[in-house]
Amino acid sequence: MLLASKPVSASQIIYGQLMEPPQANVYGTVHGGEIMKLVDTAGGAAAIKHSGRICVTASVDRMDFIAPVHVGDFLHVRASVNYVHRTSMEVGVRIDAEELVTGKKRHVASAYLIMVALDEAGRRMAVPALIAESSAERRRMEAAAERYRLRQELRVRAAR
Repeated sequence: MLLASKPVSASQIIYGQLMEPPQANVYGTVHGGEIMKLVDTAGGAAAIKHSGRICVTASVDRMDFIAPVHVGDFLHVRASVNYVHRTSMEVGVRIDAEELVTGKKRHVASAYLIMVALDEAGRRMAVPALIAESSAERRRMEAAAERYRLRQELRVRAAR
């Protein structure tokens, strides 16, 4: 069955969350695991929207904590599919923190997740091709294709 291609914009996820004391350590800094959970949730939602199927996280290709997040910060989470192979998708997630009192925003985390779509029996299944509509999306798609190639190369080397 041939799947219809979908544009990047069709599966973008944008949401926000206020960071509160239960999400932080005794010094008021939000735990990295809380940020990772937001990344996985947003990445999974984007993959599900793109594939129209249940998706699971196959791997975290990269997770960068760029700046600390504090209690009271409002996090803006953005996720979009960057690249599609036959059954897998690379999803990029960016998190910016906003100080609500001042309105000042800063980039606090970024990640690349590899998500896989599953059928009803839990087997990998094909996902729709991805259409990049802007130069920024094309640039992200090209960079993601190169990361895919490097991941495959590492797998071959590790199997030796």
